[in-house]
Amino acid sequence: MTARSFGGKETAARLRASAAETVAALAAAGVAPRLAIVVATREESAAWYVRSLSGAAARLGIATDVTELPADAPADEITAALTALSADPAVHGIVLQAPLPAGLRLPEIAAAIATAKDVDGASPLSLGLLTAGLPTFAPATAQAVVQLLDFHGVDLAGRRVVVVGRSLVVGKPLALLLLGRDATVTVGHSRTADLASITRQAEVLVVAAGRRGLITAEHVRPGALVVDVGTNTAPDGSVAGDVDAAGVAAIAGGLSPVPGGVGPVTTAQLLLNTVTAAAGQAGLSSVRNEIRPPK
Repeated sequence: MTARSFGGKETAARLRASAAETVAALAAAGVAPRLAIVVATREESAAWYVRSLSGAAARLGIATDVTELPADAPADEITAALTALSADPAVHGIVLQAPLPAGLRLPEIAAAIATAKDVDGASPLSLGLLTAGLPTFAPATAQAVVQLLDFHGVDLAGRRVVVVGRSLVVGKPLALLLLGRDATVTVGHSRTADLASITRQAEVLVVAAGRRGLITAEHVRPGALVVDVGTNTAPDGSVAGDVDAAGVAAIAGGLSPVPGGVGPVTTAQLLLNTVTAAAGQAGLSSVRNEIRPPK
C-alpha cells in the first residue's frame, strides 16, 4: 500500500479565491482590508513567516502593518500595542506572532485583541465562543486541517478521529471543530500511556505534537488517513513533520506532506479570516467562523 498524498496546494488556492472575491466586494464598498502583525521575537523562523504572510496578503490586495517590539518586551507593552490596534478602525485583523518573550503566555497577552479582529483565534474569549458554538474565528491551523479534509472529500460524521497534541493553537480547538462535524474524537498527548494503542483506533489521525518523527507505522491503523501538522527542523536543516513519512506511507491510506500540506492552507485560511473580519466590520456580512462551529 502506498498512501495517497493529501497535499494542501489546491485547498489553499480555493481559499485564496474565496478571499479574493471578498476583497473585490470590499473594494467596491471603499474598504481596504488591513492585517496587523505584532512581533516581539527575533527568531528567524518567525521573521520568515511574517515576510511570507505579508507577501501572500499583498498578492490578494490585503495591506499588512508589522509592529516590531523588543524581544524582551514586557507584557504591558505588548498588550498596549494590541489594545491600540483593536481600537483602530483601519485595522481589520490582528495576529500576535509567537514565540513571546520568556515568561509570557500567549492566551493571557492575546486577551487584549478585540474578538472581531482576532483572526487567528488566539484570545481565550475566542476559544470560549468556539466551545459554546457561537460565531468566532478559530485558530487558522485548526481550521486548515478541517478545510484540507473537506477538500479531499473526507466525511467526518461518525468517524473515529484521534488528535495527538493538546495545544490551544491546534489540538484543543481542532477537537472542538471535529466534534462539530459529528466525529468521535480522542485527544492524546505526551503523557498518554501506550499512545500507539490509542492512535491505532483512528480512522483519521491528526498529529500536532511538535516532535519530529513521533508517529511511526506502529501507531497507524492500516488504511487510516494521517494529517501531519508538525513543522520541525531536521538535522540537515530541512523541514520535517511529526510523522515518519516513509514508514507511515507504506501503511496509511492517505498522508499529508510536510511541507506542502497543512502549512499553505493555514496561511490562506488566515487571510480569508482577515477579509471576513473586514466584511463584518464594514457591515457587508456578519463575522463568522468559516468552519461550522460545534453543536
